[in-house]
Amino acid sequence: MTLSSPLLLAAGLLVTVALAWAAVVSARRRTAALAAAGVAVTGGRRAYLGVGLTIAGVGVLAIATAGPAAMVPVPRTAGTVILAIDVSNSMGAGDVAPNRLAAAQRAARAFVAAQPDSVDIGVVAFERGALTTARPDADHSVALKAIDRLRLTGGTSLGTAITAALSAITGKQVAIGRDGEAPDIGYWPSATIVMFSDGQNRGGDVEPAAEVAQRAGVHIHTVGVGTTAGATVKVDGYHLQTSLEEEPLTVIAQTTGGAYHPASDTARLDGIADTIDLRLTVSDEPLPLAGGLIGLALALLAAGAALTVLRSGRVV
Repeated sequence: MTLSSPLLLAAGLLVTVALAWAAVVSARRRTAALAAAGVAVTGGRRAYLGVGLTIAGVGVLAIATAGPAAMVPVPRTAGTVILAIDVSNSMGAGDVAPNRLAAAQRAARAFVAAQPDSVDIGVVAFERGALTTARPDADHSVALKAIDRLRLTGGTSLGTAITAALSAITGKQVAIGRDGEAPDIGYWPSATIVMFSDGQNRGGDVEPAAEVAQRAGVHIHTVGVGTTAGATVKVDGYHLQTSLEEEPLTVIAQTTGGAYHPASDTARLDGIADTIDLRLTVSDEPLPLAGGLIGLALALLAAGAALTVLRSGRVV
């Protein structure tokens, strides 16, 4: 238990002790005076029950004024979330209206809006390279502005997206070695990556990057944007056929303990915030006890006053 004002508790307890001492001295004097007058004392200890309850009420009230609080474990959604959003040219396909990138941006904004303040959110835009456009921050407006700034460019590298997201989480550069060696980045169980992509990977190191996240305790939830039927997109004057490739997204999610969320139409993308479950953490939070103690103190004071009135016809 913690106290916000321990000095008030000390002062209140001193008052309580002084009242108890005064009550004992007064009772002894009264008993001695009655005995000297030849009057028998009846009731014994029960005669002073009302006074005792009153003093006890004052003592409890003294504790309440000190602002006591108990630390209780409270589960809540907390930690770091990195939104990794594919901005490759294939995300310009219109099989999800108005196009894949615009639909992913709308879904990402809805996801940010659904998160509590206890979640720090960052944004990584990825194609063959990756750029952290917003570092993890409790101010979610920063992430929303970064999402709005995204533009189409380049090809797709899912492995680079994962390492860039891990770099944003850890605050240091994470890279797969030339021989495919995966670095040890420590353990980050409260971090989650949510990846929006059509899954068309044109870069390597997907599996090693996913294994780095898995060893670090970072779950990756993948969101497939597009349809398997696909659509045609114009790139550098050429018309290219592009379709949703679910397999690499599914492998990434399964490797890291996350889940793959297919979103082949606008309606499913709009509801993606409700389908991605972030992990709960347990933290100790203060539970104020003053209210309950004040209620108990008032009950004791009322009971003490009532007993005193019934016994002597006086409140004190």
